[in-house]
Amino acid sequence: MTGRYGIRRSSNIAPEDLATARIDRALLGRAWKFARPYHKRIALYSVSIVAAAIVGVLPPLVFRRLIDHAIPDRSLASINLLVAAALGIVLLELAFTLINRWFSASIGEGVIFDMRVALFDHIQKMPLAFFTRTQTGALVSRMQSDVVGAQSTVTTLATVVSETMVLATTLIAMFSISPQATLLALLLVPAVVVLDRRIGRKIIAISRERMTLNANMNSNITERFGVSGALIVKLFGRPSEESRDFTAKARAVRDTGVTSAMLNRTYNAVLTTVAGIGTAAVYWFGGRAVISDAISVGSLVALALYVQRLYAPLTSMAGARLDLLTALVSFERCFEVLDKAPAIVDSPDAVPLALGAGEINFADVWFRYSAPLDVSIPSLEAGTEQELSGDPSEWILKGITFTAKAGTTTALVGPSGAGKTSLASLIPRLHDVTRGSVSIDGQDVRDVTLESLRRNVGVVSQDPHLFHDSIASNLRYAKPNASDEEIVRACKAARIHDLVVSLPDGYETVVGERGYRMSGGEKQRLAIARVFLENPGVVILDEATAHLDTETEALIQQALGEVLAWRTAIVIAHRLSTIRNAEQVLVLHDGRITETGTYDQLAGEGKLPLSSSANTDQARGR
Repeated sequence: MTGRYGIRRSSNIAPEDLATARIDRALLGRAWKFARPYHKRIALYSVSIVAAAIVGVLPPLVFRRLIDHAIPDRSLASINLLVAAALGIVLLELAFTLINRWFSASIGEGVIFDMRVALFDHIQKMPLAFFTRTQTGALVSRMQSDVVGAQSTVTTLATVVSETMVLATTLIAMFSISPQATLLALLLVPAVVVLDRRIGRKIIAISRERMTLNANMNSNITERFGVSGALIVKLFGRPSEESRDFTAKARAVRDTGVTSAMLNRTYNAVLTTVAGIGTAAVYWFGGRAVISDAISVGSLVALALYVQRLYAPLTSMAGARLDLLTALVSFERCFEVLDKAPAIVDSPDAVPLALGAGEINFADVWFRYSAPLDVSIPSLEAGTEQELSGDPSEWILKGITFTAKAGTTTALVGPSGAGKTSLASLIPRLHDVTRGSVSIDGQDVRDVTLESLRRNVGVVSQDPHLFHDSIASNLRYAKPNASDEEIVRACKAARIHDLVVSLPDGYETVVGERGYRMSGGEKQRLAIARVFLENPGVVILDEATAHLDTETEALIQQALGEVLAWRTAIVIAHRLSTIRNAEQVLVLHDGRITETGTYDQLAGEGKLPLSSSANTDQARGR
């Protein structure tokens, strides 16, 4: 499978295919967009590179003068002057080395920073379906390994410019001394080219494979070292199997690392050998020329020094093609993510939601999950880049029509897979309707800005997520500028304040990854406090009291009474006891509303299910 830039995307790249790989100018043009903000530094860097190349060509000329004139003339003044000049040139070269390194680092790290931020911002805009299919470790790898790999595009191009200047100045100096010796040294250039073609393409293939293996290993670590993953491993008693699986992945990374190191070492060793042969050839030819008085001893020494400068840039430039192809693979992997358009975005004429009373209306809503090909990227889903289906899921919701009046509570009940969670997720546009419309106060949610919509729609899920941070920081995620008094008031409303202040660190208590240091009921109440602090006009409760003991449920019910006052609420009910006060109850079955009424009406007619288990709608999206 070939990428849009002519670089193979498969981790199993055949070396023979790399022989014909070309550096695509379109991809370089896109890479330049990330370097463009640093164009002034790049210009200064280029000037510094030219200056360094000119300075670098001077030492052999100084030594030539020293050997041919100062020493034979026994002129101590000339010797002192020339040695001082040589030392000055060394210091000047050191200064240029440091200056060029600063330019290279600042430009390269700047590109890393900009690309990493661009990736982060873009990924944040992706729909929920993207994250339900994507491996977290693979995303982390894109933002770490691939971004750093992409940075080498800048450094490689800078190296090409630098080595070109070194090569040009060196050849000019060598030709001025002995055209014949220079041509003899250049006879070995074809050997460098052949080496580049034969060994270099294998290096590219193993580098690409190593990227994929590293991403797979990172995904494994991310999933197993998360609290949920670690808990599953322990509960099912699978540490040994996990260790064997990880060992296999780590072994593959190790083996490709060894292969890559040996290929690179072989590549460099052969190039060094070629350079050594070239130096010997120049001494052979130059020695004969000195004997015949064609050139001086100082000229021979200068030629020998220049040969070292000649092969270094030649070998570097030969490897630059490989380095650039490898870097462009990383760039392509980053652009692969950046090119994936978010499925849910603001419409061109979107306006802020003007929330009034908060009436919600569903009008003939049909919904099914988008085709995996439309929302995901194959390389982020698994170790092998399998083909993604282009077909959407079966219908999840079928012709849903109802109105949740402002300030009232509408309960959704029904069996697992009936469509309750999917229905609720359409209100804050976690997914978009396939047909029909969802509106708040007469405004289609697709016509308002996502920021204003989600600011006015609060959600408390069955398993609320807390970041590995303090309680106060988790609450302020809903309202960054919230005062301590506001946080305390929200926690009192959520019936969690007394517990928080009883903790040794109070509101500065770190809750652990995903809040695992807190009980289920405590996390629920913190999530309710967070929504209370956000102060939305519409609240969605997705199984907010599921799997809780009676005492904790009573506390949460009290907290919900505070949160739902005057707000429009959509409540997905697990326990029917939690919806007795709902003004409207909708019974869903197989994506349709089969019954509508109050709790008492439906219970009296025997039309309420005895219980409603946790919803698994999203698992049905393919």
